[in-house]
Amino acid sequence: MVDMYIIDLFVIGLLLLMVTLGSGWIARLPLSFAIIYLLVGIFLGPYALGLIQLRRDQVFNNELLERITELLVIISVFGCGLKIIRPLNLRVWDITVRLIIFLMPISIFALAAVGKLFLGMNWGEAILLGAILAPTDPVLASEVQLTNINDQDELRFGLTSEGGLNDALAFPFVFFGLHALENDNWGSWFKQWIAVDLIWAIASAIFMGIVVAKSIVWIDDKIQNSLPSNELMEDFIALSIILLTYSLTELVNGYGFLGVFVAGLVVQRSYKNHEKPLAQLEFIEEAEKLLEVGTILLLGSILLFKPMLNYAVQSLLVIILLFLIIRPVGVWISTIGKRPLESRRRTFHPGTRWLFGWFGIRGVGSLYYLAYAFGHGLKGEVAEQIAWITYTTIVVSVIVHGISATPLMKWYERNLAN
Repeated sequence: MVDMYIIDLFVIGLLLLMVTLGSGWIARLPLSFAIIYLLVGIFLGPYALGLIQLRRDQVFNNELLERITELLVIISVFGCGLKIIRPLNLRVWDITVRLIIFLMPISIFALAAVGKLFLGMNWGEAILLGAILAPTDPVLASEVQLTNINDQDELRFGLTSEGGLNDALAFPFVFFGLHALENDNWGSWFKQWIAVDLIWAIASAIFMGIVVAKSIVWIDDKIQNSLPSNELMEDFIALSIILLTYSLTELVNGYGFLGVFVAGLVVQRSYKNHEKPLAQLEFIEEAEKLLEVGTILLLGSILLFKPMLNYAVQSLLVIILLFLIIRPVGVWISTIGKRPLESRRRTFHPGTRWLFGWFGIRGVGSLYYLAYAFGHGLKGEVAEQIAWITYTTIVVSVIVHGISATPLMKWYERNLAN
């Protein structure tokens, strides 16, 4: 009997070969690679070949899903940081501040209101749903993000920096929801949440991202001056910065994703040899694409028709409100009075604001928050409800945003880009 593991390796290898050889053709279509990976994952799942079979409990408590999404997100947010070379001042980062400080809470609490008013959740469960689904994804949104360090487009910059900084305000509310699930007496833990999960975790992440990245870059520069290392091994410097920053930040109870994004910004500005960050970015993007394949394949394989159908009405309500009302209206509110940096216009063009609202892509980040919640107290019927709403929302986002990204960005570049 043939080992299923060997068959899985064969299918994945064949998939990688096909998407690589056909990448030029695929890039011309209104189609993202994630859609292809998702379809193949479904094909490998229980409704087709059955090469990937997960028990019901694994669908709701999958450690592999948590770890692979965790690794993919930290690699992706580091890449987001490496792409950004804009000065670190409030005027330049105004769009980012607006998307994080205003749009993120608007999205979380609007989704929480939907959960409370229409889905039968209590406020703790509803806020957890909002925190899981509010952040945009730094992985699947690569097509609408900065293409390289010389890209100065403000739409792409805003979406890239938003993807990198999502966790600064999303993760505190994941913890808020988990605290509320454990103890519905908010007064007994609210002050601790403010001090630890909000203030300390964010501040320590920023501090660790700066210190760890600067330290490693300084050590690397010193050693390279006296004894240069093998060029093939240089790529692992980036991976070491990611893993050390993430682990050390988590050890001091900071938000590792935020720390790694800050580290990417610092690395881009710290090397004396400006070619090094470029080389690291190439390696990071390759690693990100490889992990994306595994993650979306796994997502496709765990989708089950019956539970998705059971929660289809609730999922559809969340999707319509999130994609067509909550995110667009939140962006519109957040960008009131926002003036483009390199334009004579006094405010953003309505088309640009609409694109900011539409490209609220949900994906790997939401998968990680969901998997994290499974391992930290989310269980029972509400776990199933949040899980299938989240899975369905991500699938729809992969499809509709994946199909629309290429033509919309081409239209934007022809008509609105600076």
